[in-house]
Amino acid sequence: MTAPDATRQKEAWREIDAIFSDSKNTWVIHYSCESFYDRVEGRSPRVTSIAVRKLSDAQTHSFSIHQIAERQGVAFGEIEQHYDRLERLMLDAFFSFVGSYRNSHFMHWNMRDANYGFAAIDHRYTVLGGVPIVVDDERKHDLSRTIINIYGKGYIAHPRLESLIEKNKVRPLDFMTGAQEAAAFEQRNFSGLHQSTLRKVDILANLATLVKDRSLKTNTTRWEMHGGRIRTSVSWVLENKLVAFFASIASIVGLGLAIYALK
Repeated sequence: MTAPDATRQKEAWREIDAIFSDSKNTWVIHYSCESFYDRVEGRSPRVTSIAVRKLSDAQTHSFSIHQIAERQGVAFGEIEQHYDRLERLMLDAFFSFVGSYRNSHFMHWNMRDANYGFAAIDHRYTVLGGVPIVVDDERKHDLSRTIINIYGKGYIAHPRLESLIEKNKVRPLDFMTGAQEAAAFEQRNFSGLHQSTLRKVDILANLATLVKDRSLKTNTTRWEMHGGRIRTSVSWVLENKLVAFFASIASIVGLGLAIYALK
């Protein structure tokens, strides 16, 4: 197992503490989409539902194709015929929300690129004729990367999210894997898909709280967590100015005594 890098670990602890110190201004976000595998035609996967949960009080907003269909009076059996229009209306509502919280922070799990991430949502909205409101990178916080930086790359078995849920006994009610969510969309199980998206923002918030409380259970040992006794001891001495000061005084006194003894 690879021990976490001391510098990145320290920065990650600062990040998680800063996020919770501003929890009223932080949203946990997750979204579901069509499968992005085996897309030989090259079309980007459709966004099917998005959920955002405020970290401080669990207030949650959700955006989904089937909810929009109901509001528009589109019958369940006709949703597929109106996918583009319904997805556009769903993303209209989502980006209206983002525009209302331009100064907020967004915690997520692996939403990092144009394959799956904020850029993928932006791209879908552009394809459908919308103009996305781009979230600044410094306001995006990848909980997955933060946990790796704190506990090391081998902190849990793959798939990491599911393994963390099991190890920390977080209730996975309604939870679907990404592949299961994609399958649910193909099967028109819109309600189950929506419930899974909502459950995931709840789970991510719970895991983040465990990290903040220093109580997340992982496979990383205490020794690995601190990089071994040598690194821990050296870091402690270097960071403790009082110890460093007395150490320098002791070295000066020792050198003086050595010189005196040679006279």
